[in-house]
Amino acid sequence: MSREKSGKNNKLSNGKYCNKVANVLDIAYIAIIVILVIHLFVLQIFDPRKYRERGKMQRSSHDFAVRGDIYDRHGIKLATDRIYYNIYARPVDYSKTETPRKIAHLFAPVLGIPEAKLYQTLSNSKLQVIAVKKDVDRDTAKKIMKIISENSFRSISLDKKNTREYPQGVFASHVLGFYNFDAGVSNGVELTAKDKLEHAVRATYEKTRDGKIIYRIPTDPVLPTKNPKGQDITLTIDAAIQHVCEKELQKMIQEKEALRGAVIVMNPKNGEILAYAVYPTYDPNQFQKATNTQIKNWTLTDVYPPGSTFKTITVTSAMELGKINENSIIEDSGRMKFGGYTIENYDYREKGAPGRINLVYLFEHSSNIGSVNVGFLMSHKEFYDMLRKFGFGEKSGIDLPGESSGLLASPKFWDRGLHMTMSYGYGTSVSIMQMVSAVSALANNGVRVTPHVIKYSPEEEVEKVKHIPTINPETARTITKLLAMSVNNGKSCIKMDKYNVAAKTGTSRKPLENGRGYSGAMYTSTIGYLPASDPQVLIYVVVDSAKKGPVWGNTVAGPVFHEVAEQTARILDLKPDKISAKQKN
Repeated sequence: MSREKSGKNNKLSNGKYCNKVANVLDIAYIAIIVILVIHLFVLQIFDPRKYRERGKMQRSSHDFAVRGDIYDRHGIKLATDRIYYNIYARPVDYSKTETPRKIAHLFAPVLGIPEAKLYQTLSNSKLQVIAVKKDVDRDTAKKIMKIISENSFRSISLDKKNTREYPQGVFASHVLGFYNFDAGVSNGVELTAKDKLEHAVRATYEKTRDGKIIYRIPTDPVLPTKNPKGQDITLTIDAAIQHVCEKELQKMIQEKEALRGAVIVMNPKNGEILAYAVYPTYDPNQFQKATNTQIKNWTLTDVYPPGSTFKTITVTSAMELGKINENSIIEDSGRMKFGGYTIENYDYREKGAPGRINLVYLFEHSSNIGSVNVGFLMSHKEFYDMLRKFGFGEKSGIDLPGESSGLLASPKFWDRGLHMTMSYGYGTSVSIMQMVSAVSALANNGVRVTPHVIKYSPEEEVEKVKHIPTINPETARTITKLLAMSVNNGKSCIKMDKYNVAAKTGTSRKPLENGRGYSGAMYTSTIGYLPASDPQVLIYVVVDSAKKGPVWGNTVAGPVFHEVAEQTARILDLKPDKISAKQKN
């Protein structure tokens, strides 16, 4: 009996022991679950950054779009995106079957890198990410992706990039500007048309490190296979005319050892700029190497005294106000003193005082005194209000960045001296584009049109291109006739055989940089339009600081104007409006 009791007691003890052990295990199991839940909670809620970063190492998010192309008006490509790939390696993912030696052996022939050199690059275990090769083309990238897929490599990845290219090099660089994808820096049309060029349906998706797309329920299966592209832009620029302008401008600048220059060709009826040459220039493919002087579009940012080309505005303003008419006679003493200043006609010392002159003579001989006397027929406010109508003192509205408003003082600050100098192009400072805009009113029956380099749809044109009534059509036609007669009467190089040209040359002293006084350098210019009977093109040539030979508007800017006009008329097949002596007979 004692043995039976003893056995029962042992069984009870063993049972209690097992129950205790089971209870302890249950508690431990529950504790582990609780700890695990707490750990996961902490990881996901309070400390997710580290594991998110690890997740990013396993996959990458892509939001890729190609920038739209830029074309000239005839479809010649001026700017485009080039897609390329960068190849990277991650030493942390090397394995026994994925060694630097094996990777180098397979990739060296495809990448065109010596195997030993590639192996050395891949063996740099101090780096978390190794740049294997950058700027790889699409065909090479496909071969790399095939090797990755066939060998199930995890340590090699490809990153798709795009860069902006300008197939024509320096051509129209100040119109196009440039674009840097890495820094998001842009200029020219690349900046003003940014929204259009970048407007695309972007393909947002994730990829594994070997380049495979991670398809989820919302993933569009088609978009990742395409390169979403922004809208293409067509410019008003005519490549043939642009080439002529750039060639003739550079030739004259080199011949005269000038500092800088510009040629603009515009359709005065609709404001479309057919050519826009600026010197100095630069290659937008390598804009990082260009100086600020080369990149700056000084025709928009800088202002200058327009000189005698401004006499067209003075005479037109007085005629619009009824102060003069087509047959008016103006007193020209050849020389005039005012306060401490003396002004005289450029040929006064040679020819003296011309006396009573008409408006054709005023334009032909660029009479300073005649222009001053016309200017004095208007009050300060009358003259100022007319200049405002022509757009001086405000931006022209061209679709390029950096335009200046110019300098036009309020009439309350005018005195007789300022009024006098204003009359022949010294009392104000204008931008080149302001002069183009103002003279377009003379060539377009009194209506000034917004200059622009982007070709707009009819709907966009209504919003962006303004047609501003400036003077009466009759005034514009009369001034055009007088200008054309002055060119035909004279011996100026801007005269053409087949076309009547309404134009005016100009020469003005260049102000010192501090704005106090003038330097010895000159601005030379010529502005005009043709055919005078039905103007189709307006041309403005400005050359700054020519050094060699006679420095006048007629000797420096004039020859460029003539050559550009001749070749532009040929390219556009303009109908001649001048009857030659042979035709008359």
